[in-house]
Amino acid sequence: MLPCYVLLDLETTGGNPVLDRITEIAAVRMEGGREVDRWSTLVNPGTPISSFIQNLTGISNVMVREAPGFETVAPRLLAMLKDAVLVAHNVRFDHGFLLNEFARIDVTLRAKTLCTVRLSRLLYPQHRSHGLDAIMQRHGLTTSARHRAMGDVDMVLAWLVIAASELGAEQISRQALTLLQGSAALPPQLETHVGDIPETAGVYLFYGEGPLPLYIGKSIKLRSRVMAHFQAASRQAREMRIAQEIRRIEWIETAGELGALLLEARLVKEQQPVYNRQLRRERTLCAWRLSDNPLANPLLSLVRGDELQPREFGQLYGIYRSKNQAISSLRELADTHSLCLQALGLESGKGRCFAHQISRCQGVCCGAEKPERHHLRLQLALSAQKLQLWPHPGKVGLREHNPQTGRTDIHVFDQWCHLATVHDEAELAEALSSSRPLAFDLDTYRLLLKHLPSPGKSGPALLHFAAAPIDDLVEYAP
Repeated sequence: MLPCYVLLDLETTGGNPVLDRITEIAAVRMEGGREVDRWSTLVNPGTPISSFIQNLTGISNVMVREAPGFETVAPRLLAMLKDAVLVAHNVRFDHGFLLNEFARIDVTLRAKTLCTVRLSRLLYPQHRSHGLDAIMQRHGLTTSARHRAMGDVDMVLAWLVIAASELGAEQISRQALTLLQGSAALPPQLETHVGDIPETAGVYLFYGEGPLPLYIGKSIKLRSRVMAHFQAASRQAREMRIAQEIRRIEWIETAGELGALLLEARLVKEQQPVYNRQLRRERTLCAWRLSDNPLANPLLSLVRGDELQPREFGQLYGIYRSKNQAISSLRELADTHSLCLQALGLESGKGRCFAHQISRCQGVCCGAEKPERHHLRLQLALSAQKLQLWPHPGKVGLREHNPQTGRTDIHVFDQWCHLATVHDEAELAEALSSSRPLAFDLDTYRLLLKHLPSPGKSGPALLHFAAAPIDDLVEYAP
């Protein structure tokens, strides 16, 4: 199959390479098509083996009690792996455990890997299942040592012999070399060919068995970012869970980073992937509205939901993801600037407040401070959190162009809201004539604060669409 490889299998205390440990190692070294070394050992994991794992593997706590720890067997394993490709059935699992075990003894494992599950997919695409049990049933293989490390290694070796006789050794070698070219870290059950994913900006969607995505992400280099997820699976629990569940990948190209950010935010809110948290829909957004009247009681009122209109941002301060967050932030502000909680509406009562008694309020509650002065101090304290009014006379657009792909995306905005991304005059006309109500989105607001230049400042020109044809738009350069 390959000039030099080590076929390896591990038994472990569980499926998480970060938390669980190795209980058994088996390895067979092949050189030039011949077996040159064979080795197996139990390993003391230093942690109890659950009854479920004991029943599955037949390896008990008693069996490993006197076995060597991984640090003792590591030199023997490294010697077997030297200058060889690490081959395993679902190699990402075994490789992840080895990486973590070696890291615990301050050794960095560097080895090319090849997955025989993926090799089976390439060699026998007509079959749906490529787990070891399915392969054994398909080819009539039997063993009395299933789920023991050397028993599983021998089954994979026997399957490789059968595959070579059925398909030819040359085809086995050719497909194995194909897998070695950067794809061995991929989950074995992944049906999408990662090589088809373009190295351009866009959004990628990970799917499991169901119709809804597991995770949605964005990148200016799609293929590299997707591969980074799988390479991190041996070190991060969330990436491991995604890699275990993923079945296929879809992607949508954009002209640049801004388009990818906007599309990611919209898709996450629409489809609510289980592994996305930061960009999910926020139904409880709120902000503080400051009264113009210094004598108002309270001075601040909470604006929530549909009442949060961008056209009123000149009177609103801070955007919070919950009422509790808004109140907590305001209390902290009051404490820092010696503001009166009664006047702010955060405490009930009349007359001298408790904060004034301990010198944390300057006394607007009891006449020691003029309401106008307290109102001014409150305005100054809130100034850093003031929401910005839309700085343009109407709808504006930015054109992102990718010279490598030739793709152009035109992003249309109004009142901090993303109206559409269009590609021609007809789509632009439809976006401009749409009467859909504007839906404020915090993530889009923050994106535009960063990416849209303000009038009078340097950056790409923004033209009012009522007066500017599509060809007059200036390209966006972040």
